[in-house]
Amino acid sequence: MEQMTVNSRCFAVKKLLGKGKGGYSYLVTDGNTDYVLKQIHHEPCDYYQFGDKLASELRDYERLSAIGIPRPRLLDVDHTQERLLKEYIPGDTIWDYVAQDRMEEDFLRQLEDMCRLLYPAGINIDYFPTNFVVADGKLFYVDYECNGYMAQWDFQNWGVKYWSKTPEFLKHAEKRK
Repeated sequence: MEQMTVNSRCFAVKKLLGKGKGGYSYLVTDGNTDYVLKQIHHEPCDYYQFGDKLASELRDYERLSAIGIPRPRLLDVDHTQERLLKEYIPGDTIWDYVAQDRMEEDFLRQLEDMCRLLYPAGINIDYFPTNFVVADGKLFYVDYECNGYMAQWDFQNWGVKYWSKTPEFLKHAEKRK
């Protein structure tokens, strides 16, 4: 089993959870507890510009924490290796709920509650459904990415297109096969 470290603490990699614009997220364990280890990457992204990705993640975590967005706790940061150790929140993603026709109105209500905190603070998050996990009926934003508010990228104008089996969702689902 592959091993990864965060500040000399060793973790066994259980599986790759996903790859985003800024990094790879792995489910890891220390033998007792599961965590998410995010490894920052520097692969080009033609539709998004980054500065210091690690600094952005840390700043965004603080912004989301300050306004009360439900998200996994940041447990450790390895600046040298550009790795974040995050609380693991077990559950299915909103993507899974939509794909399996299990979506619940309450999840949309919880996201609207988040938007009522985000928009007045001038923040948008990445509303793509793989960034949200449901644990015990509660919705968590498991990414830390946030940007300045722009109406074209808010939930009502962009994110909602992927929270049901819309043509946009189905097109993306086809690409994932």
